[in-house]
Amino acid sequence: MQLTTYTLGATHNRTSIENSTSSDDITNTSLDYLAIGIPTGRLGFGLGIIPYTSVGYKLSEETTTTYSEYSGRGGVNKLFLSAGYRVTDNFRVGIEGSYNFGNIQNKNLFFQQGIQYGTREDNRSDLSGFTFNLGAQYEQPISEKLQLTSSASYRPSANLTSENKRILSSVRYNNGIEEEINIKDIDIPTTDLTLPSQLRVGAGIGEKRHWFAGLEYQQITASDYSNRSFTLDNVTFENAATYRLGGYYVNDYNDITSYFNRITFRAGMRYQETGIVLNNEEINEFGISFGAGLPAGRLLSNVNVGVEYGQRGTTSAGLVQEDFLNIFISLSFNDKWFQERKFN
Repeated sequence: MQLTTYTLGATHNRTSIENSTSSDDITNTSLDYLAIGIPTGRLGFGLGIIPYTSVGYKLSEETTTTYSEYSGRGGVNKLFLSAGYRVTDNFRVGIEGSYNFGNIQNKNLFFQQGIQYGTREDNRSDLSGFTFNLGAQYEQPISEKLQLTSSASYRPSANLTSENKRILSSVRYNNGIEEEINIKDIDIPTTDLTLPSQLRVGAGIGEKRHWFAGLEYQQITASDYSNRSFTLDNVTFENAATYRLGGYYVNDYNDITSYFNRITFRAGMRYQETGIVLNNEEINEFGISFGAGLPAGRLLSNVNVGVEYGQRGTTSAGLVQEDFLNIFISLSFNDKWFQERKFN
């Protein structure tokens, strides 16, 4: 990285969900990251914020005698500070420290025919804690044009403090207005949420600033996941793994006569074993993506656009299958800091 870089990204998601009896469509738009990278010779720094996890659902179930409603929202954000050092021209190391914070809120509502009041349970967990990540990258020329690149990173397991609250109440609806009685706070102790360790290794080959193709393997010890404080029925966690294949091609990044030749084309695919087991069914995910990096202005500023189609889950064992389409856009603005000004 030769220039100070400001970057932000967002995703628009459209998902079709179905089980063995019904289907529905949902949409969502979210901010993916906001960050800045600052080079200072052999040392570089990064600072930014990333939505790390998100919760958002509202489900209902109605029978001839009962009505149930389940909803949730919230998530965890990651504020990070990183530093990288170029040990040699071919070898670099880095470290990232992160502060994780946020909350998760769940609400369960139950009504039974013939009973005036229903029952509502409100749960909230406020989460906070620190994590860190170590990484390294090595490049080795193998011919006059080709270069081999390898990388690895490791994040040890860590605990987030979870301050938990639970409220039970009786409710009824009178002309569309919710009335509550018998509100009771339940004492829930503060617990720890374990974030599992994570290992990534990758390697690829390519011609610098022209094309590249690479593989990456990621392992997460998801079996270490611990419940916040509330029991999850029919849910267990196994170690998770993700396999990724991808690459890019740009005809001539420095062509001042042809805009098309400076466009970077990208493609990739991934297969993810999420580590989540529901009703004894493993939840896996597959995705294939295409994108382009569009030059936009001076100093290598650019706009990146992409689209990904994938599938998650299964309709077996009463579960839900999701077919999703993600549309990505990110903006990168580059500038040069710490220039020595000279005047004649």
